[in-house]
Amino acid sequence: MIYDIVHHTTYKYDAPVASARCAMRLLPRSDRGQTVLSSKIELSPSADLISDRIDFHGNRVCEARILEPHTRLRIGLAARVAVERPAPPVSALTPAWEIVRTAAHEANSLQASSPAHYIYASRHAPLFNAATKYARKSFSPHRPILEGAIELTKRIHADFAYDPDATHIATPIVQAFDNRRGVCQDFAHIMIAALRGLGLAASYVSGYLRTFAAPGQTRLEGADSTHAWVSLWCGPEFGFFDLDPTNAMAVGNDHIAIAIGRDYADVSPIDGVILGAGNQDLDVSVDVKEAAI
Repeated sequence: MIYDIVHHTTYKYDAPVASARCAMRLLPRSDRGQTVLSSKIELSPSADLISDRIDFHGNRVCEARILEPHTRLRIGLAARVAVERPAPPVSALTPAWEIVRTAAHEANSLQASSPAHYIYASRHAPLFNAATKYARKSFSPHRPILEGAIELTKRIHADFAYDPDATHIATPIVQAFDNRRGVCQDFAHIMIAALRGLGLAASYVSGYLRTFAAPGQTRLEGADSTHAWVSLWCGPEFGFFDLDPTNAMAVGNDHIAIAIGRDYADVSPIDGVILGAGNQDLDVSVDVKEAAI
């Protein structure tokens, strides 16, 4: 499957901004069954200084500095990505979750691919007893790890309501968990916290989701903005496997990954600092469609 992605972010300021500096994690990754065929970021006003780098987690980061005073900043991404993910493993054949937990805690590598980075609590995915207890219902003794994780994914989808008005990025996940409402970022953080509460290694993935439903299927939630899901380490033989609790599904060819981290703080699409005063308005639009080849 080949996708064309168009992502526009527009900031409007009440008062002129003298200068701005931003770090953008909008460019898709080339790994885990996807290949970036082309990608570019355009800014208006244009950047005076711009550079690209790869962060610790392997994410592509574009950094820009704008020195021209402005009342509007438009950031545009255009990318073409080929996605062909391998077939998922048979869940019943994955190791017992306790074996995977032990292996994660015994990992002696500190490379980006090591599960050691994703075991512990993080800023947006703190450990709390209610989430751990919730996860434990899906992880009975000696149950294959992927089997338990798939059940947990489906339970979150069934028990939590997708409600864009219920939370914002600063809403604690404990509140979203108690209210059983939120959006994809909340569901990913809740699932990560629940898995880590059991000692399992789970990371946060930001990405895109194609915006139309296949014939006879319902439209997927989270398709009009960047999406979020969970990547669970299933042991050294199987590695990381991605699950989408918002849509109760394994991540497949409908998903395009942008960035991976411990939680949202590691993968925020746009971080930055502006020199100015007053309020700002934000508008984001995303379009993901099959490429016309």
